[in-house]
Amino acid sequence: GAKSVPLERLLSVDELAELLGVPIKTVYRWRHRGEGPQAIPVGRYLRFDPADVSRWLEKRKAAS
Repeated sequence: GAKSVPLERLLSVDELAELLGVPIKTVYRWRHRGEGPQAIPVGRYLRFDPADVSRWLEKRKAAS
């Protein structure tokens, strides 16, 4: 069946940018290039699952 999504509060683009200390434009550029944490489209907005963001950061750390 469908995996249940643990409903943590999702981060907005603004919140993600603030959290990572990058400009909002950078978050959109990542999305355009297929980089960055996985985005979840919710209507016209993009949201980010904190768990996905954590995994993405771990991968970046491992790769550096």
